[in-house]
Amino acid sequence: MEEAIKKAEVLIEALPYIKEFHRKIMVIKYGGSILGDSKIRHGVLEDIVFLSYMGLCPVLVHGGGPNISEKMKSSGIKTKFVEGMRVTDEATLKIVDEELSCLNRIIVNEINGLGAKALGFTSKDGQVIIARKRKEKIDIGLVGEVEAINTEPLLTQTKNYSVCVLSPLGRGRDGKLYNINADDAAAAVACWLNAEKLMALTNVKGIMRSPDDPGSFMSTLTVSQARKLIKEKTVNEGMIPKVKSCIAALEGGVKKTHIIDARIPHALLLEIFTKQGIGTEIVR
Repeated sequence: MEEAIKKAEVLIEALPYIKEFHRKIMVIKYGGSILGDSKIRHGVLEDIVFLSYMGLCPVLVHGGGPNISEKMKSSGIKTKFVEGMRVTDEATLKIVDEELSCLNRIIVNEINGLGAKALGFTSKDGQVIIARKRKEKIDIGLVGEVEAINTEPLLTQTKNYSVCVLSPLGRGRDGKLYNINADDAAAAVACWLNAEKLMALTNVKGIMRSPDDPGSFMSTLTVSQARKLIKEKTVNEGMIPKVKSCIAALEGGVKKTHIIDARIPHALLLEIFTKQGIGTEIVR
């Protein structure tokens, strides 16, 4: 009986958040090694299905970097990065497109298998992400940035209680396909959809002042504090694009952003439906 009461209390704790976020869009960015782990992926997608059934509107933007790098290696194509961005020629873009389309199908099928409705958006499913070539000091090929998001198909599907699953490829007005950083794509999608939250799933607890000190975990940051941590190199390497995407989303009108450890069971639910949360939230 006590166990049953505890479960009921957990549901009651979630009720104010369910009411507050009913029919609100939550953009979730999911990629990296945690996307390739089937056990973690199942748990994340289970949470997304739960969000959908609770009346929230989850929109998932996925990456696929490790899969792409592995495929390139097996194909004998050398991977090159410039300031964290993959140099993308025609041969590389073909692999990027194939791997992201494959991952997109896997995610959509698994969400459908869990009982929700999911619809995938890839390079072949209409022009949702409108891109332009990214201008850098060194030419990095067919790498783009988001110029605009065609929100109509996404809003139509979310109103229909479908989970939209987007791969980070965009078509330019010049007709070319461009590879886009998934963190940047997720931030742009969140802004154009006027999302309530952007949630970046990763494989670390969140932002730490010192990586070796568990007590240095930071549960809440402002934009100015986050910028300072990047400047001080407290936030570095793979965390930089995630934090920058959160800042961009907040500046674009998104209300709150979160960096969450997807390895924690039901991390999304704990972050959204509990007062304490489990990750780092970045706010204006």
